[in-house]
Amino acid sequence: MSLTGALSSAISALSAQSQSLSMISDNIANTSTTGYKTTSAMFDDLVTASSNATSYASGGVTVSGRANITQQGLLAATSNATDVAIQGSGFFVVTSATSGGTVSYTRNGAFTTDNAGYLENSGSYLEGWRTDSDGNVVGNESASNLEAINTQVASTSGSATTKTTIAANLPSDAATGDTYTSSMTVYDSLGAANSMQVAWTKTGTNTWSANFANPTSTSDTTTATGTASGTIDITFNSDGSLASTSPSPATVAVTGWTDGAADSTITMNLGTAGGTDGLTQYASGETTPTVNVTSITPDGLSYGKLSSISIGKNGIVDATYSNGQTIAIYKIAVATFADPTGLSAASDGLYSATVTSGNAALQASGENGAGTIYGSELESSTTDTSSQFSSMISAQQAYSAASQVISTVNKMYDTLISAMR
Repeated sequence: MSLTGALSSAISALSAQSQSLSMISDNIANTSTTGYKTTSAMFDDLVTASSNATSYASGGVTVSGRANITQQGLLAATSNATDVAIQGSGFFVVTSATSGGTVSYTRNGAFTTDNAGYLENSGSYLEGWRTDSDGNVVGNESASNLEAINTQVASTSGSATTKTTIAANLPSDAATGDTYTSSMTVYDSLGAANSMQVAWTKTGTNTWSANFANPTSTSDTTTATGTASGTIDITFNSDGSLASTSPSPATVAVTGWTDGAADSTITMNLGTAGGTDGLTQYASGETTPTVNVTSITPDGLSYGKLSSISIGKNGIVDATYSNGQTIAIYKIAVATFADPTGLSAASDGLYSATVTSGNAALQASGENGAGTIYGSELESSTTDTSSQFSSMISAQQAYSAASQVISTVNKMYDTLISAMR
């Protein structure tokens, strides 16, 4: 019985070391695989119930693989703006389809934009929450609010002028009734640039009025593109500083845009009451007084096309347009688990939740224990070739030793059979 047990134990050792070598081989093969987590061989002894103080029956060995899912790989910078990596706990949420697909989790952040504008990696689509232009999530940060990130969700940009800041000097030496004009740019809600004339009229001592002409296209100043309304009365202090404007705040309305844009209300920032940071009234010192405009700065932007996508440290997906505007369009979710080592592994660096791992808890980058997302970086494989070669040598020696046990048992059987002849 002892020879049979020894043979069985040696065979189990060969099987266990073969599996260990398979794990080592996989680890070495994935040395350059983004986000790869190594698998370690865990050996356990087998003990038979027939072993006692006067006799011994060998049991052998068994092996199981332990996935080192929580091991952090080094982050390496890349030239791809849509590459992402997580420093710390958590996984990217991906689906097998842009809508209604199977949900999986991964640390492989090598995402690229497909023809439809989605961020994908080997057929897995990155999920995130839709945001407003300031990066605030629209709705709540829940699983039901997640969607596949589509970079073309806002393929164009353009915003209406809602505020214009003017710094200018209106000449105190102008005669009552004198009128001067200046021009400012106004963008409608469709991103079209328009020109609007401002008529500055001195109405009395230290008082002026501003009237706004109908806007016209910057390419055709003879044709009105909307109807402007609103007159602003301006009062100055005796030291030339701005005293007040009426109405307050000063606004101009534009209705009936000919291109179908929404009606506009523009707040005119003409300076601080008692200050000289906007409109002032000083003598021009010229024979023919003029309005000296220092600056007219409108907000709003002209029409622009999507030119690039990038991902920031906080997991915000930013879209940049040809007009120079950059806005946030999505926030990437980070999934954490009570026991990430209990996740079920699949090909392409994907994992799925199990009863052991628990359900995913979704967090924003760097919040509630979730790792921090870094753009233009990828997580390297956790394979250390030096330690893998060391393990390989150990497995080879153990395998050779076990094979020697089989050879020895074979010779002992030969001896026993010879004795019986």
